[in-house]
Amino acid sequence: MLERHIQALITDDPGTETPAAGRERLKGHFPAGATRRMTTLGLMVGSALAELDPGEDDAIVYASSYAESRALESFLDSFPAPSPTLFQTSIHPSAVQQLLIGRQAAVRELLPLSGGALFAFHALRAAILSPAPRVLLCGGEERGTWLLDHGLASERTFAFAVSLRRERQSGALGLMRLVRAAGSGELGLGAWFDLLHARSPFTGLVAPGWRMEIEWL
Repeated sequence: MLERHIQALITDDPGTETPAAGRERLKGHFPAGATRRMTTLGLMVGSALAELDPGEDDAIVYASSYAESRALESFLDSFPAPSPTLFQTSIHPSAVQQLLIGRQAAVRELLPLSGGALFAFHALRAAILSPAPRVLLCGGEERGTWLLDHGLASERTFAFAVSLRRERQSGALGLMRLVRAAGSGELGLGAWFDLLHARSPFTGLVAPGWRMEIEWL
């Protein structure tokens, strides 16, 4: 059995908010001028993660299926006169790095994960197995436009950051546990976000041979 205590949780579910509106809503969380080339996902994940104040002893596990796909769409839409600014945004470091570079902050470990149907489970397992005293598990997606037709973008925008510790401390919110179990299942990143956002208790198979349990205090 693998488990970590949920010490703090930040979620952002903007619904149908436009990228421009999201940028306006979140820009106050960063120093003036810092947001000019940040992506929507960078603003959202960075805002959530900043509230947990990552430090050099922390490990960060970052999960996103499509990352900055919206920024890539915008750059490709600028052809046949490609925009240098949109090009820079489309190749910008990941959402987590956009925050850390701006702060010139070091962390103990940064593990970015992406991939198929089980990668949310792999991200959670990596966070629980990390030897760091505190692990910040974060992630999210940007809602795509025309890349949706090709299965290369997310259908929704969201972001989260959760602080996990081995030992329960004062003010703990809950407990996450992975347990060996018979059977098979999967849990996408969007469904995982919904559980966190609603703080819903959960027991169910999330990967072949693994059951996840979430208890809220």
